Amino acid sequence: MLNYQFDWNLILTGQYRDWIVAGLWMTLKLSVVSIVLSFLLGLVIAVMRLSHVKVFRWFAIGYLEFIRNTPLLVQIFFWYFGSFKLLPLEWNEWLNGTNQFEFIAAVVALTIYTSAFIAEDIRSGILSIPKEQMEAGRAAGFSYLGSMRYIILPQAVRITVPPLVNQFLNLAKNSSLAMTIGVAELTYQARQIESHTLKGFEAFTASTLLYLVISLLITWAVDIYDTKVLKPQGAR
Repeated sequence: MLNYQFDWNLILTGQYRDWIVAGLWMTLKLSVVSIVLSFLLGLVIAVMRLSHVKVFRWFAIGYLEFIRNTPLLVQIFFWYFGSFKLLPLEWNEWLNGTNQFEFIAAVVALTIYTSAFIAEDIRSGILSIPKEQMEAGRAAGFSYLGSMRYIILPQAVRITVPPLVNQFLNLAKNSSLAMTIGVAELTYQARQIESHTLKGFEAFTASTLLYLVISLLITWAVDIYDTKVLKPQGAR
């Protein structure tokens, strides 16, 4: 080990650099799509969880308890291997025809898993808003959903920015589990380089640093959104 010769040019030039770049692009695409979808789904589940309609509320409770108490890796395998049993034949044929089946299965699993945690964070934010604001919105002529959209949710989202950042960061890091179903993301490509060259230290050091950069970019982007969008809305 003391005589190990580090060869950084291995991943900075040629074919293996292209593999790393391709893996980085796939990780970014997987993370961004899943973050957007999980946030939107989490909003819906949070509102359903607080709904006075029992069917919606109990569905949300069951959803949250099931998703949060089962491992993400199991859920990835569930959607990847179980889709042939759950979806109609035509849908499965279409998914296989797009050559994106692995990517779609990973997005679905990451979205559903992360949305459960986001929903609970947003629900906590909603509950922290004084209920008189909802009553005032209803008195002003807004419907329940209208009051949520224009009065409660903007404040709740602003309050829950710190935990949301944590969930987005977790999602970006959890995207590495997509390699288990053949998604050629960053960890998958680093593993491929290690298999071809036995230079695992260089490959996984590069992937680790790139995951760090992705996490810092997510933190920066959410901070910008909080400063430029949410706080000016609250000031008004």
